[in-house]
Amino acid sequence: MTSYDDDETLHFGEHQNRLHGFDPHSFPSLRKDLPPMPAAPNSQVTLPSTAAPGLAGGEPFSLEQKQYLEGFFAGAAQRTPFVGLTASGKITADAQSGTENLAALFHGTPVDDLCREELWKYQRNPLDAWDELLAHTAENKVPDPENTYRFKFHGFFYVAPAQDSFMLRMRVPAAVMTSAQMRGLAELAADWGCGRADLTTRSNVQIREFQPKHLVPVLNKIVALGMTSRGSGADNIRNITASPLSGIDSRSLLDARPHADALAQYILNSRDMFGLPRKFNVAFDDGGTISTVADTNDIGFQAVRVGEGKTLPPGIYFRVVLCGITGHKQFASDAGVILKPHEAVAVAAAMIRVFAENGDRTDRKKARLKYLVDRWGMAKFLEETEKLLAFPLLRLPAGDCEPRGAIDRAGHIGVHAQAQPGLSYVGVSVPVGRLPVAQMNAVADLAERFGSGEIRLTVWQNVILPDIPDCNMAPLREALLAAGLQFTAGPVLSGTVACTGNQGCRYAASDTKTHAVALARTLDGRFPQLTQPINLHVTGCNNSCAQHYIGDIGLMGTRVEGEEGYVVSLGGGSDTDQGIAREFIPAIKFVDLPPVMERLLGVFEQRRISEEETFLAFTRRHSVDDLRALAQVEVQ
Repeated sequence: MTSYDDDETLHFGEHQNRLHGFDPHSFPSLRKDLPPMPAAPNSQVTLPSTAAPGLAGGEPFSLEQKQYLEGFFAGAAQRTPFVGLTASGKITADAQSGTENLAALFHGTPVDDLCREELWKYQRNPLDAWDELLAHTAENKVPDPENTYRFKFHGFFYVAPAQDSFMLRMRVPAAVMTSAQMRGLAELAADWGCGRADLTTRSNVQIREFQPKHLVPVLNKIVALGMTSRGSGADNIRNITASPLSGIDSRSLLDARPHADALAQYILNSRDMFGLPRKFNVAFDDGGTISTVADTNDIGFQAVRVGEGKTLPPGIYFRVVLCGITGHKQFASDAGVILKPHEAVAVAAAMIRVFAENGDRTDRKKARLKYLVDRWGMAKFLEETEKLLAFPLLRLPAGDCEPRGAIDRAGHIGVHAQAQPGLSYVGVSVPVGRLPVAQMNAVADLAERFGSGEIRLTVWQNVILPDIPDCNMAPLREALLAAGLQFTAGPVLSGTVACTGNQGCRYAASDTKTHAVALARTLDGRFPQLTQPINLHVTGCNNSCAQHYIGDIGLMGTRVEGEEGYVVSLGGGSDTDQGIAREFIPAIKFVDLPPVMERLLGVFEQRRISEEETFLAFTRRHSVDDLRALAQVEVQ
């Protein structure tokens, strides 16, 4: 039996009424006396002799009303016709000779067993919420729990109590957008939102503080910009990321953008690719200068080169890694599968469908792809995937592929030459992704004036302006500085990412963005001689939206003696530095944290083996106890 939060029980009861084709609002004489509904469609119901406390009227049920309702509920349990299979596999309407009632299943799960969100999907596809969006816009009203959930399918997140307003999350497939789109989003943020955009760790854009009356106007505006927010939240495939330098990086093995674009369009045009058991992340890594952190995704496609003398023809392929979920301390595992690049989108579609039909829809804590593969094993998951494909999955040991090229951890900031002669790109530092409207417009204008009008985003929450002719570089840098935008950053700030924090998320325990910038600038100011990047990941809760387990320094928000603080971890990394960070401090107030980190970096500077040793390598070659002693940290 599924349990529900007390503040949502009434809403659930009303959903069940509609689930069985009965709307109590259509029966005014009954509505005022209607008791709470049962917790599952087939539950036996005993009607009370009086109305439930708090319902209008409070008078006893009349005999006629009780008889009507008892008859209704008795019939409701038998309303779904039986459709099952006999032992020989034939369809039958006889419950005695058939299997379980397939007409009472939702993606293979009995309706009675569905968790709350899955029951809402079963009742009506959340994509069909346009009437509700219109009504909330017209009445400027906040949503109930069901519509709060449904509106996420359209990119709107009602974030109370952190903010009594909506956050809009866009889709920016392959991390590429135009100057016109950036300028249009700036108009949205200025006219109806909070006056800024937040760049995310999925190479995406979010805008906050929209009121309900703005829902439909905002959606109409983004469609006019050639963009969409559809499926950007809830149980859907999130923004499809790709290496942000694809097509302009001389070290890329292939251009990942067409693959990410194709998958994004396939999803948008395939209704069954929405409403998965839980959220789903996909990334395409081109093997070049900047990582997309593909090994933290449910599916990662990693470009690799196969040389001569292998069982496959030499060339460029995608390797498949599966089940990355670093909030649960797990990186994606190599599936042993290698694909011709043009097969990747089809394989992604097949894998997502296998997950949709077989993932857990009863327990949301066990509903990610990881848990399906844990239950089945990788071999069965690949077998079920192949059943949906018109071509076989090729197998090749990872050792038969050439190693991935080195990743430039500072490659997303500063001026760098492109593969195209005479052109460069500029990585613009946007600390923790906060981009005010004035700077959004400046980025759009400068991309047009000095480049191709294209703008690229990264998982490091910053902006890249590509295709800058050498002759335009000096005036571009001058214009960036005049707009308050930096194209340089210290080794800590350049690798700092942070989730929304408690200023916009009810789950967060701390003001992550403010703290992240303050700590990064403190450390950069204290150690100006350090040049190697030190990644700082700051997340507000154990959902780990900022992936604190893969940071050189990872902070997770918590409360310490009533104040904002953090759990501190050290030594995380991804890709060729893959590893889960170890807990360094179980809990510390933020006000006490900077001196501790200053002591630790001071010891690192003094005791590292050479100038080439990174902070990551230094922390990994010391035990946690040694690091605590070096930083003078006492743990109870």
